[in-house]
This record gives sequence, structure tokens and C-alpha cells, in this order.
Amino acid sequence: MPKRSAYHHGDLKTELVSTALQLIAEQGIAALSVAEVARRAGVSTAAPYRHFASKQALLIACAVAAAGALVERMLQAQEELPRDEQGADPVEAMAASAAAYARFAAENGSGLDLIFAPELQDAGDEDLLQAGRTVMDALLPPALAVTGGDARSALDLLERQIAGAHGYAALLRSGFLSRRHPTLDDIASNAAVIARSLAREAQQAPKN
Repeated sequence: MPKRSAYHHGDLKTELVSTALQLIAEQGIAALSVAEVARRAGVSTAAPYRHFASKQALLIACAVAAAGALVERMLQAQEELPRDEQGADPVEAMAASAAAYARFAAENGSGLDLIFAPELQDAGDEDLLQAGRTVMDALLPPALAVTGGDARSALDLLERQIAGAHGYAALLRSGFLSRRHPTLDDIASNAAVIARSLAREAQQAPKN
């Protein structure tokens, strides 16, 4: 059993979230168990409830942490793009975000499916709501630039972009792609190809 150093330093809450995210990465969102998280953190099964009133509260904290990490990855990917006086190419910004998303979801076993999990959407937790807004704030600007400011078209475009990126991550984790021995670089590249193709198609679509 792990040492309880995190607990003794008063950082058990952070340790529990980190442990829960690791469990999700290994086994999926449905496998999250407060008792298992406590066991891995080296504390009693009652200890987590001093910080989280329920399993849902712990899941919300995981979703908020995941959102922050995902946004950081996507924004960093966008920041690394070449820029001119008008900024980065929005098509390439979407491709970079899709690649970053695919990597994140493959490594962590979750993405928007955790951040926007149906069982959490009626919780009314302000931190979770803000986390969702932050994710969309990272994704929407390039999509709006591609669609000429058409919000509905931008959201439709993002839905298809994320479906492609998340799908590749899920296929990698499921073993479906094992015969081809793909790497994280491979699925990130493929997710970017899909996003780039979708964005260019949207750019060429007639604007209302």
C-alpha cells in the first residue's frame, strides 16, 4: 500500500483526484470507485468523503482537472503554429487542437466524455460549468473563423472534429488498431488530417 505522505501534508484532495484520474485512464470512467481510489491512495475508505461528499463530487473534480489539462494541451498546440499579421491559420489551429485532443484522450482514457458526462450535467456545479466553457473557449475561435462567424456551423464542425479525434483515441485504446501498431503520433496525425479536411470543406461552403 502506498505511503500516506500526501495525506499527512494536507494534500489528500489533490492526491485523490490524481489517483481517480489514473484509475479512469486505466479502466474507463465507469470503473471509478471511491473505495479503489482510497485503496490506491493509501487511506481509509472513509477518508475521501472528508473532501468529496459523493462519488459524483469526486467525478466532478476529475472532470474539472481533465478540462484544465486538455485546454492547456490544445492552446499550447495552437500557440506553436506559424503566425502572420492575422495570426495562425484557423484551419491549422483546428488540426492542431484535434491532434492534441486525440493524444490527450488516448493517454487519459477520457476527454469530453468525462467533462460533459451526462450524469454530471444536472449537478449545477459552477466549477464544472466553467470548465466546460473554458474548453469551448479554446475550441470555438478557430471554428468560427473557418465558418465566417456562423456559430451553428462552427458547432457542427467542432462536433465532427472531436468525433474523429476521440474516435481514433478510442480505437487505439480498444486494441482495434493493434495489427497496424499505431503510435500516439499516428493517431494524432490522423485526427489532424480529418479536422483539416473538415475545416477546408467548411471554408468552401456557401455562407448564409
